[in-house]
Amino acid sequence: MYVSYLGVFGHASLYCIFGLPVRPPLCITNPMRGRRGWRFPKNRAVFMRISRFRLFLLMIGILAPGVTGLAQTGAFQGSASSGPSSGQPLALSLDEALKMGLRYNLGAITSEESSQRAKGENIVARSLLYPNLSGGLRENVEQIDLSSFGFKFKFPSSLGINIPNIVGPFNYFDLRGYLTQRVADLQAIRSYQSAREAQRAAELSAVDAREIVVYVVTQGYLQVLAQSARVDSAKVQVDSAQAIFQQASDRFTAGLSAKIDMTRSQVELETQQQRLTAEQADFGKQKIALARLIGLSPAQPYSLSDRLPYAPLENITLEQALTLATQNRSDLKAADAQLRAAQFARKAAVAEHYPTLGIVADYGVIGVNPANSHGTFDVSGQLLFPIWAGGHTHGDIIEADATLKQRRAEYENVRDRVEADVRNAYLDLNAAAEQVRVAQSRRELALDELTQSTDRFSSGVADTVEVTQAQEVVASAESDYIANLNAHNLAKASVARAIGQAEKIMRDLLRSP
Repeated sequence: MYVSYLGVFGHASLYCIFGLPVRPPLCITNPMRGRRGWRFPKNRAVFMRISRFRLFLLMIGILAPGVTGLAQTGAFQGSASSGPSSGQPLALSLDEALKMGLRYNLGAITSEESSQRAKGENIVARSLLYPNLSGGLRENVEQIDLSSFGFKFKFPSSLGINIPNIVGPFNYFDLRGYLTQRVADLQAIRSYQSAREAQRAAELSAVDAREIVVYVVTQGYLQVLAQSARVDSAKVQVDSAQAIFQQASDRFTAGLSAKIDMTRSQVELETQQQRLTAEQADFGKQKIALARLIGLSPAQPYSLSDRLPYAPLENITLEQALTLATQNRSDLKAADAQLRAAQFARKAAVAEHYPTLGIVADYGVIGVNPANSHGTFDVSGQLLFPIWAGGHTHGDIIEADATLKQRRAEYENVRDRVEADVRNAYLDLNAAAEQVRVAQSRRELALDELTQSTDRFSSGVADTVEVTQAQEVVASAESDYIANLNAHNLAKASVARAIGQAEKIMRDLLRSP
C-alpha cells in the first residue's frame, strides 16, 4: 500500500492504492478546466516508483565475470576478418601484430561492446533524474447521448423548453506540452550511482581485455618464432645427416667400412627428414593460429620480421612488480568497481522504504480552432509514502546483500590472483633464465661432440654408432635451447601482463638488453 499526498491548484486529497508492488504514477482525477470534459493521456509514468535495482544487479552479474569469462569461452582465440588474402607475402613485425590484434581480436571487440552496453544502462538510469518533456496535439469530434449518462429532460410543452438528448456533433482541439520531474527520489539516485560504477567496471574490463590481447598475440608470435627456429634446426640436422650418409656411402664403396655403417647413417637421415616434415607442418599450424588472433586470412602468406633474441630482465624486481600490479591491474580495479556498484545497489534497495517527491505540469491551448482558443495549465505535486508492498522491498534487500557478498569475495579473489600472477611469472622467469644458460652450454658441447665424432669416423677410428648418437644429442640440445629461449620470452611477457603494463611495455620488454 502506498499513501500519496496530491496537491493540484491548492486542492489536497488523500488516497490509497492497494495491491501494487510498485509505487503508482501520479494520477489526476479532477477534470481539466476549460477542456470540455476531455482528459488528455499525460506521460506521468516517469514518477512510477519502480524497483530498478534488480536491473542493475542483473547487469552487474553479467559484467562480473568480465575478461575471465571471455577467456574461458575462447573469445581471445578468434578475430574479426581484416579482409581477404592479398596473395602477396607480408613481413609482420611484433608491433604490427599487436596493432592488428587490438583492432580485430574478438575478445577486445566483445569487451568494448560490453562497455558500450553498460554505458547505455548508465544513461538510462541517469535519465530518470532529468526532466521529462513531451508534447501532444489532438483534434476531437464528439457526439454525446445525455440519456446514457442518466440525464432525461422533460418539460411541459407549455413552457416551450426542449433539451435534446443528443448533443453534437461538435469538435475542439488541444495543443499541449508536458513536464515531469523527480524532485527527490533516493532510490533513483542510488540506482544511477550503481549503474555508473558498473559502467566504470565494464570500461576497466575492456582495458584488461586489451592487456590480454597483447599477451595472447605476443604468445602466438613467440610460438611462431620458436617453431620457425625448430624448422631451421631440423633443416640443419637433415643437411648434417645427409653429409654423414654420403661419407658413409663413400667409405662403404671404397671398402673402408661395413654396410651397417651406411645403413645406420641412412636411417638417421630419414629420421631427421621425418622430423623436418613434422616441424614444417606444426610451423604452418602456428602461423594459422597467429593469423586467427589478429584478423589475417588463414590463406595470407607472411613471415615474421622480428627475432627477439635472449635478453635477461634486470630492471624490474619482484617487489617493484608487486607494487606496479596493485596500482595498474585493470581487472583488480574492475572488481573494485563491481563491489562499489553492488554497494550502491543495496542502498537502492533500502531506499525503497523512503518517500519520493515529484512534480507534473502541463501548458497548452484548447478551443474550437486556433483562432478561438485559450491557454490552460495544470501543475501538481506528489509525495508518495511506502506503507506495505507484500515483502517486496525486504526481498530486494536480501538479493542485494547476496550480490554484495559475492562481489566482495570476487574482489578478494582477484586481489590474491594478481599477486599470484606476479610471483608465478617471476618463478617462471628465473627458472627459464637458468635453463637458457644451461641449454646454451649443452648446445655448444653437443656440437663439439658431433664434430669430434665425425672426425673420428672420417679417420676410421669410430663407426657410425658414435656419430648417430652425437647427432641425436645435437638435435635434443637444439630443441631444448629453442624451448627454453621461448619459455624465457613468454615469462617476460607474463611479467608485463601480471603488472598490468602489457600494452605499454611489451615491445620494449622483449627487446631489453
